[in-house]
Amino acid sequence: MPDYAVKVGDAEIISVSDGHIHFAPSDFFPSIDSAEWDPYADELTDEGFIRMNVGSFVIRVADVVALVDTGLGEGDHPFDNSEWGLLASDMASKGIAPDEITTVIITHLHRDHVGWNMVEKDGAPTPFFPNARYYIPKADWDVFTRRAGMAMFSYIAKQVTPLMELGALELVEGERSIGDHLTALPTPGHTPGHTSLLVSSSGESAVVLGDAAHVPVQAHHTDWSPRADTNPELSRRNRTDLFDRMEKDHSLVVSGHFPVPGFGRLVRVSGRRYWRAL
Repeated sequence: MPDYAVKVGDAEIISVSDGHIHFAPSDFFPSIDSAEWDPYADELTDEGFIRMNVGSFVIRVADVVALVDTGLGEGDHPFDNSEWGLLASDMASKGIAPDEITTVIITHLHRDHVGWNMVEKDGAPTPFFPNARYYIPKADWDVFTRRAGMAMFSYIAKQVTPLMELGALELVEGERSIGDHLTALPTPGHTPGHTSLLVSSSGESAVVLGDAAHVPVQAHHTDWSPRADTNPELSRRNRTDLFDRMEKDHSLVVSGHFPVPGFGRLVRVSGRRYWRAL
């Protein structure tokens, strides 16, 4: 099996990427003193930046082909020293066609998770994954669609609200099964409706984090909350609970922002919990 894919029971999880984005640690985690990064210098670039993958995951299980998150998409975005718009070509290079996708699950409505929802075709907005049912957290829908007229959230009007008008969108509340092997797990805090995804098959499990965590350091430092968290205390509690649950259940950790391809296990070394890449 290629290194961009793993098996979880009978489910196959394939890592795909839309590119990468860079942040200064002090900008992304403004409450964390720079000295606290010293033990984790090897997780930063040579220039001292956090480099985050803009990752998505295709999950094949039973008769479902699900995609979790759709990247930044094409066009302009407010990120320096970054690259985006690669999801379609990366999927193609791994033999995945847009019309194969039956289900698109959006963990939350930040711009780097919704960018390939819609494309222009013959002058009309069209779902890039034409045969898919899209699932979005209702609490995020309620908040973000109210802001769609603001310049900062104009991507919502382009990439999210047309799905409802086309009848391709379902809003998700609470813990919710999406098919027999996928379960939406509410992990709010980063956004009001932020949702992670549990994959279960043949006694094995994996959790796609979404933005419940952004960097491997947070497996131990679950109290580190980024600037973008709308409710840092709630984010911290849910991140702690989620990592505790994954450690207890020996779940594979799947992250679109951790180093490519984003697959790893939680391990204990001298009483400290770490994320270890496969």
